[in-house]
Amino acid sequence: MVKLKSIKYIEIYKYFFIGGINTVFGYGVFAFLLFLDFHYSVAVLVATISGVVFNFQTYGKFVFQNHSQHLIVKFILVYIVIYTVNVSLLSLVDIFTDNLYLSGVIVILPVSYLGYILNKRFVWKGN
Repeated sequence: MVKLKSIKYIEIYKYFFIGGINTVFGYGVFAFLLFLDFHYSVAVLVATISGVVFNFQTYGKFVFQNHSQHLIVKFILVYIVIYTVNVSLLSLVDIFTDNLYLSGVIVILPVSYLGYILNKRFVWKGN
C-alpha cells in the first residue's frame, strides 16, 4: 500500500515538473499577447492551443508512460474544459487584483491541479 501511494506522488511530482516547463511557455505566450493588447480570453486561447500538442506528448511520455495518438481527442476535450475554467477564474480574480498578469499567476496552481485530475481520470485513466 505504501509503495502504491509513493508511486502516485511521484506521478503528481512529474506532472507538476513537466507542467512547470509547459506553464513557463504558456504563460510567456499569454503575457506576450497581453502586452500586444489582445483580450485576455484570446491570449489564453492562443497559449492553450499552442501548448496542446507539446503538452500531450510530454505528459503522455514522461508522466503517464502512454503517448498513444488515439488519446488526443480526449486530451483536447480536457483542454477545452481547462480553458473555460482558466478564463472564468481569470475574470473572477481580476476583479480583486485589477492586474491580469498577477491574476494569471494566481490561477496557475488551481488550473494545473484541475488539469492533472482531468487528465488522470479521463485521458490516461488506465495508468
